[in-house]
Amino acid sequence: MSRPLPAAAFALSVLIAAPALAAPQGAAPKDDAARIVASPAFRAATAVLDREHDRTVQDIITLTEIPAPPFKEEARGKAYKAMLEAHGLTDVEVDAEGNVMGLRKGTRPGPLVVVSAHLDTVFPEGTDVKVRREGTKLFAPGVADDTHNLAVLLAWIRALDAAKIKTQSDILFVGTVGEEGAGDLRGVRYFFNQGKYKDRTKAFFSVDGLDPSGITHVGVGSKRYRVTFNGPGGHSYGSFGIVNPIAAMGKAIADFYEVQVPTSPKVTYSASVTGGGTSVNAIPNKVFTEFDMRSADAGELAKLDTRFKEIMQAAVEHENKARSTRVGQVSIEIKPIGDRPAGQTAKDTPLVAGTAAAITALGYTPQYDASSTDANAPMALGIPAITIGGGGSGGRAHSLDEWIDVEKSNSVRGMSVGLAAVLVAAGVN
Repeated sequence: MSRPLPAAAFALSVLIAAPALAAPQGAAPKDDAARIVASPAFRAATAVLDREHDRTVQDIITLTEIPAPPFKEEARGKAYKAMLEAHGLTDVEVDAEGNVMGLRKGTRPGPLVVVSAHLDTVFPEGTDVKVRREGTKLFAPGVADDTHNLAVLLAWIRALDAAKIKTQSDILFVGTVGEEGAGDLRGVRYFFNQGKYKDRTKAFFSVDGLDPSGITHVGVGSKRYRVTFNGPGGHSYGSFGIVNPIAAMGKAIADFYEVQVPTSPKVTYSASVTGGGTSVNAIPNKVFTEFDMRSADAGELAKLDTRFKEIMQAAVEHENKARSTRVGQVSIEIKPIGDRPAGQTAKDTPLVAGTAAAITALGYTPQYDASSTDANAPMALGIPAITIGGGGSGGRAHSLDEWIDVEKSNSVRGMSVGLAAVLVAAGVN
């Protein structure tokens, strides 16, 4: 639950030429966050968020109405690149995977802070993404996840520039591709494994979601497969008694659901999508099921992965023994369709502690959780990374009636939290 913030804290109009933000040497994250939030420069920055709120809302609408279906984010990426250029960032580019990025230079050489939101949505090509506005609410597929936060990143850049805040570290603002579903974090994986900044990042923020009090510091890993069961097929009457791939698939699913998994660390699994066959009066020659397994514990996820494959193979062997193979056997193909690494950033790291301090300084209570986001990739590599919300409220994510509420006071207050957290991580002069 959050605490109310005095209204005076956001009735801000002070603009200064040389912000006094420099941290005392050796300051703790808690003290650093409190100092930043109380500074005239930060107040000036939040005043800009307030004054330019309508522009932020328009950015949300503009970007939402540019379709960004899975693996087809190019049009939105092109528009976002132009926006980053218009905001005065340097080294603005689109990398080989489609990530869009631009640099806001700091005052000291060294590793940089990455602040990202994802360009893609879960919605297929052809989905109507026209925004409908009702009062302070915006309705459209993808308007919250994660288009809202692409606009928030732009608002932060404007606020920093207008308040003349200089950070010690460079800040790289990024719109990533392939965060959702089958995208399997392809954008952020490329960034940290092949991109030009892969060895220069000291802290990574994924801005994904709305709640400004949340800190996702545990990355839930996942293993996903499409398992195809093949067989000779035949007439349901004339070939009765031969092996049936559906029987093997059914046993595999049933046996998999007998597996007992730990609740701490939490481990989950699901048989999620299935299909195949040719006719009601035919023994199928091919059927499939897609499976999802998750855990924040890489070791436990690996154990379940091994057991899963054993069960799939055993079900095939059982079917080949249970029925006739005179015209052929059942075989299996286990195809990976998703593999998100697990990881975590400990609560006592400067990134998490500093973000928690920023949340507290702005009147909220930090809420720690686990999820699967772009932050998984750097976490798995040992790079400090978290996911935070961009402020505001909303609902029905991943549905056609997805919505956000852009009521000004709540939105500005929420956006201010992430801005403060980024400043704590980047350091200020």
